Amino acid sequence: MVTSLDYERLLCATGPYEGEVLRASDKKHPHKIAWIQCVGSRQVIPGGNSYCSAVCCTYAQKQVILTKEHDAEAECTIFHNDIRSYGKDFERYFEKTENLPGVRFIRSYVSIVKENPQNRNVTLRYSTPDDGVKEEEFDMVVLSVGLNPPADARDLAHKFGIELNSHGFCKAIPSNPMATSRPGIFVSGAFQGPTDIPEAVFAASGAGSQVGELLDYRRGKLSTERTYPPERDVSREEPRVGVYVCRCGANIGRTVDVPSTVEYALTLPNVVYATEQLFSCATNSAKEISDLAKEKGLNRVVIAACSPRTLEALFRDTLREAGLNQYYCEMANIREHCSWVHSKEKEEATQKAKDLIRMSVARASRLEPLQEFDLPVNKAALVVGGGIAGLTCALSIASQGHEVHLVEKEADLGGMARRIHTTLEGMDVQTYVRDLIRKVYRHPAIHVYTDATITETAGYVGNFVTKVKSDRGTTEIQHGATVIAVGADLYRPIEYLYGEDDRVLTHLELDEKINKGDERVLNAESLVMIQCVGCRNEDRNYCSRVCCSESIKNALALKEKNPKMDVYILFRDIRTYGFKEDSYRDAASQDVRFIRWEPQDKPQVEAIQEGGKAVLRVTVTDPILGKKLEIDADIVALAAAVIPPAGNKELAQLFGVSLGPNDFFKEAHVKLRPVDSGADGVFLCGMAHYPKHIPEVINQAYGAAGRVITLLSHDTVVASGSVCEVNEKRCFGCGECALACTYGAIQLRETRNGKKSVVNPVLCKGCGLCNAKCPAGAIQLKHFTDEALTAQIDAAAPEKEIIRQIEAAARELVEA
Repeated sequence: MVTSLDYERLLCATGPYEGEVLRASDKKHPHKIAWIQCVGSRQVIPGGNSYCSAVCCTYAQKQVILTKEHDAEAECTIFHNDIRSYGKDFERYFEKTENLPGVRFIRSYVSIVKENPQNRNVTLRYSTPDDGVKEEEFDMVVLSVGLNPPADARDLAHKFGIELNSHGFCKAIPSNPMATSRPGIFVSGAFQGPTDIPEAVFAASGAGSQVGELLDYRRGKLSTERTYPPERDVSREEPRVGVYVCRCGANIGRTVDVPSTVEYALTLPNVVYATEQLFSCATNSAKEISDLAKEKGLNRVVIAACSPRTLEALFRDTLREAGLNQYYCEMANIREHCSWVHSKEKEEATQKAKDLIRMSVARASRLEPLQEFDLPVNKAALVVGGGIAGLTCALSIASQGHEVHLVEKEADLGGMARRIHTTLEGMDVQTYVRDLIRKVYRHPAIHVYTDATITETAGYVGNFVTKVKSDRGTTEIQHGATVIAVGADLYRPIEYLYGEDDRVLTHLELDEKINKGDERVLNAESLVMIQCVGCRNEDRNYCSRVCCSESIKNALALKEKNPKMDVYILFRDIRTYGFKEDSYRDAASQDVRFIRWEPQDKPQVEAIQEGGKAVLRVTVTDPILGKKLEIDADIVALAAAVIPPAGNKELAQLFGVSLGPNDFFKEAHVKLRPVDSGADGVFLCGMAHYPKHIPEVINQAYGAAGRVITLLSHDTVVASGSVCEVNEKRCFGCGECALACTYGAIQLRETRNGKKSVVNPVLCKGCGLCNAKCPAGAIQLKHFTDEALTAQIDAAAPEKEIIRQIEAAARELVEA
């Protein structure tokens, strides 16, 4: 039996058995493994925590997937109460895990019966709806342990004079979760409460932004410019290539034979040095690359590791530290393109890794030095969306000395929050939003455009131009950064008689009626809430995150106003993660009845007359009783899904950013850059990114502001040297390249020799589309020249191999 953290170490290449999963007792490979969820969490017992630790469900699923990669035949069982896959793409991840062969999710409390002294296996006892109480033996049991506050939290709080909550974490202010009870001291990450990595990252950025508001007068006066050694001119030298093969822990090393790959690299033309590294991105490894480049006289470097999208900037910087031009760096992706997709084919994966490295060495030998150039940064920001996220972000940016243009499509600011009255934590949302709007209108650096539509946008990071049609007329806005905070919409149900019977409401409509004192709602004898309406299905396979807490908030409000009312919540999984778990327990103690339903057996609602009274009869199967229940309700409330706005696709095209599978805006990297979009200078926050509770929206809004300030605080931004250039002698002015360019970087100009294409390097993004489109081959993309790419292609299939394959094919034809 091990904890989840122990098991994490077993899976790791730097763990006790170098990535092999072995039992400490006898060093055997466990084949049948059980995970027990909620160990130390959701427990009102001595030594337990009443809150949900928020991260355990998903990390257990991750461990199951990694276990199956280690051993495809492994049998994995997760014993759980609720599966809380509430984060972005978490539901899809859950479905992936659930559908793996040999994986079971069993909803049951578990007791540990005994350890078998002969084989050291552990017997668990659990209950099932069909077979009653069962006992089953497992080779290993993993306890999914939760998160505690730091052991020295109370001492730390005493030293800094800040308050803690009843659980020992920092006492949060719902309207500003990063603020503590003492002005000037901020908190981020899991000390706010149990949280996952993306939330911790943008909360840290948000805390930094609030610090920036206080210390803006010191900005630029305490920093020192980073200096690099002089760049060596190696353009006339013969290529001397160094190859570094990364194990990436076990991500690459457990599939690819790294030592063999290193030996192979040493046989390649122009390679004078090759070695392996555990993590090439680690600080010590980067220094090793830099030092060895100097020591061995390397003038080209190939990093065989992960995707260049993730870490190419780091490795380029490493070359600059070695006095080399950063464009002499080449990456071979042997993780995403090799070990991850061929995890069950180790020999083939190793051969493919060698092929990829051979191709990269061929290309690296033909790389040329390029120079980047500085562009001025416009110090203003554009914030699209006037809800809580947009308002908060705009205020934070403006409070740090930058002009902000706030664009809102509606006539009034406030967004969806105008319909929300309170939060589960008791925050007065209407008062908060009114105060926020007042601050925005009073701030001299914020310009508000309502009834606004963005008609056009152009430019590049640091220098955007956006045209806005609004109540002010048509305005051309120049700005250096953009924040997309357009919020989300509410699904309009087509099920459960919604729109046909006025007694069927959405949870937002119920919230409004409770706060208006609607007598029909408050005097109802029975009220049923149905969760997951419009989401967690084939059309929208994501969790809307906020619905469970919203329903429990409404249930508690109804019980307070009418304790005799029968309130039912029909759910699939109750996802009151973090401290919201206490409210779930409070609702259950006040006789709010929770009944689980399965997606293949949804509740049914029909309007009938019963004893001369018109009621809504809700039929649902109780999985505990194994029988259908009929509940006669006066009101039915539907937890309708949070959905992306209809205009997201158009907005994504305007700003050149991507949408995820469910049409919410996609971040550049889920953990490393959770508020950046894929387009430089464009940032995301709030429900535009994914459904969130109001405190989480505020966290991310400040986080986006922090990233904007990071950009706008510089006078210049560096533009890539990898841009297109035109050979005028070959260009005959057909204009195909200009039509292909989506960035407006190419224009046709009259010259002595007729019309010729001209590339504006400031606007060029180096996508290479014009290069592929040009019928004359007149355009070359620097760093991806025809010579370099042809060499890479030739290396993929050497001439001798091509001849061998042709001869083999010819023999087959003759024999046929």
